[in-house]
Amino acid sequence: MAYTKVDFLYLSEDDMIAAGVKDMKACVETMEEMFKLMKLGNYRMGGANGNSHGSMVMFPESSPFPEMPVDGPDRRFMAMPAYLGGKFDMAGMKWYGSNVENKKKGLPRSILMLILNDKDTGAPLAFMSANILSAYRTGAVPGVGFKYFSREDADTIAIIGPGVMSLTSLAAAVAVRPTLKTVKVKGHGKASLDKFIAHTKAEYPGLNIYAVDSIEEAVKDADIVSVSTSSPTGDPSLYPYIAEEWIKPGAVIESTAALRFDDDFVINRARTITDNIMLYEAWEEEMKPDAYNTIPIPAVRVEDLISEGKMQPKQIDDLGDVLLGRIPVHRKKDEIIIYSVGGMPTEDVAWGTMVYRNALEKGIGTKLNLWETPKMMV
Repeated sequence: MAYTKVDFLYLSEDDMIAAGVKDMKACVETMEEMFKLMKLGNYRMGGANGNSHGSMVMFPESSPFPEMPVDGPDRRFMAMPAYLGGKFDMAGMKWYGSNVENKKKGLPRSILMLILNDKDTGAPLAFMSANILSAYRTGAVPGVGFKYFSREDADTIAIIGPGVMSLTSLAAAVAVRPTLKTVKVKGHGKASLDKFIAHTKAEYPGLNIYAVDSIEEAVKDADIVSVSTSSPTGDPSLYPYIAEEWIKPGAVIESTAALRFDDDFVINRARTITDNIMLYEAWEEEMKPDAYNTIPIPAVRVEDLISEGKMQPKQIDDLGDVLLGRIPVHRKKDEIIIYSVGGMPTEDVAWGTMVYRNALEKGIGTKLNLWETPKMMV
């Protein structure tokens, strides 16, 4: 007997919140499980190498077609597909459009949706609002690094770039290091700083938070440094810079965005850890030479240095190896860790699957019908 009816669950942003998308502790735990599965190879992302971040539609600087968008800050469309096995056993894709001009219309820079699909038939299971989901999984990935690599008594965190990603990175840091007492924030605009500080005071009234005037002031004495800035790419000399002498021994520095260190420090004294080494190798393959000019995350610079013969592949550690116990959490006392976070669609599929299952269990969302019987068979 054929079962041709296809229904799927629509989850609005309010539905997602009701289904627990803001449960940061659970999100961090979900990311841990996801990283273990990825290290075992139980996943696929896009591209022939199975590790592509996604496929991006970019626009030209000028166009003879008046209706066609032209290039601008964060002006793009992107599809990020993935399959994740284990307890998730789910296929899905995050799709989004991004335009910094959205803010003038009262909209987020990026508007994101996630679709989950049956791994065998491809039928949709859920179509969900993904702005909050994406923000929380983005913060939870740094949170895994903070949990494993930061001092257990860490009391000071530096936030460089007070945007949405930093809000959730801070939420993850507080979830895994309740010892935190002080937050130092470095930003460019007063409005974004004031908004970040007000949110943090309301959310975590026990924390002492204040703005600083320089990256150096933020980094000094910080046990955890979280960097999420919006910086133009192409010229690494313009990326935000951290000098070795500013960094506290034993600190972990996490970056989801542009960040620069002196090569001598990176090559000889820092410990580089990635969220998924194969993602960085895929970027190096796709963007070489000088992938760092396009993808400004610190581990991409390490991949460039490896290509130039200045570093060895063994000088990069992978988070999954740590989680599986294959390599030590710390290789030496007071090591400084640079933890690069690239962002992957497996993260969206993992957290989206858990929220979807919560919604099913709690009866949240709207069931929509695709068809009772398909009207065209191909």
